[in-house]
Amino acid sequence: MRVRLPAVLAVAGLVAASGLFFGAPAASAQGCANPSGTYAGEVPWGQRLVDPARLWPLTRGDGQLVAVIGTGVDGQNSQFGPAQLEGGAGTERTDCDGRGTIAAGIVGAQPDPATSFAGVAPGVRLLPIRYTTGDGGDPGELAEAIDRAVDRRAGVILVAVPAVADSPALSGAVARARSAGAVVVSAASATQQGARTYPTATSGVLAVGSVNTAGEPVQTEAGDHVGVAAPGADLVSTSAGAGGAVAHRWPVTDPSLAAAYVAGVAALVRAYHPELSGDQVVTRLTLTAHRPPSGGHDPRLGWGVLDAYAAVSSTLPADVAPPGAVPPAASAPVVVPAAAPAPHRPDVTAGTIALAGVALAAAAGVTVAAVRRARGRGWRPARFTP
Repeated sequence: MRVRLPAVLAVAGLVAASGLFFGAPAASAQGCANPSGTYAGEVPWGQRLVDPARLWPLTRGDGQLVAVIGTGVDGQNSQFGPAQLEGGAGTERTDCDGRGTIAAGIVGAQPDPATSFAGVAPGVRLLPIRYTTGDGGDPGELAEAIDRAVDRRAGVILVAVPAVADSPALSGAVARARSAGAVVVSAASATQQGARTYPTATSGVLAVGSVNTAGEPVQTEAGDHVGVAAPGADLVSTSAGAGGAVAHRWPVTDPSLAAAYVAGVAALVRAYHPELSGDQVVTRLTLTAHRPPSGGHDPRLGWGVLDAYAAVSSTLPADVAPPGAVPPAASAPVVVPAAAPAPHRPDVTAGTIALAGVALAAAAGVTVAAVRRARGRGWRPARFTP
């Protein structure tokens, strides 16, 4: 699989001066993360690849509650809606570290005329839960945070900062979340060869790998637990420390942020297909991903790069088998659109939406191949440059 950008593409604002890896965010005099400024460049490449605005005429994620578990979310960034961040016991609307705010922005930041950046599912409500203030959080505290998200009936649970160790309490919390119908999304973000993060490697969790603009895996963590991949390098998102303004951090490279893209798309799927269980949402996301060149599972890319449009709009039987239970489907290479679409203006003819389908063939019951690009009237995908 190749994700290619033409040589002439220069994403304004993503200057290499900072070369930020988010393990060391820019900090204020008080030691907390602060903004790079207000991002005014072209639509960021990760946003162009996922292209959520194309789906907003179908769904913006309304009615969905997404828990963002990690370092808290700074509610003073005005790109979050006035009532978008939930409060109450166990929530945290401050974020010194900054990673929770960046992840929450990718999931659900509101479109704003001051910037081309917007979240995947701006119709969602966000449940900010802090369980750690840095790296390597305690698995017991993470288990409690997941249980709080379940108690608040979150339909999607994003673990923005996975733990470096497992525990019976953590695996039990994941099991309870799945029993409640939640989709648990966690990034494959271990930094040492052979290491795994948790609950990323826990059965039933949608483990997310990450790619850069060249289609190369960003993360070190690998294994058969990785489900899909999404953008995780040179990203733009909302910043902590905004003080009531629309403010951003860029460029941010952090493999854990790929999970935020997947969580946002999971919320779009849940809103458009309310009949699906959490496990069925996970199956849909993995079946419709752009496959690696082998057509099979890749230890760092999983079943391929997230395809938001196919995940939401494809027609799949409710009892379709997950990947691995059926022969692999052929997939076209994934490319980033060369020309950024106008922000928040999806190319749609009113009243006409052609949904992408999924071809089914008989093979041990059901064989599913995701049909990649719907070409209904007024629904042309962004032009890709080979």
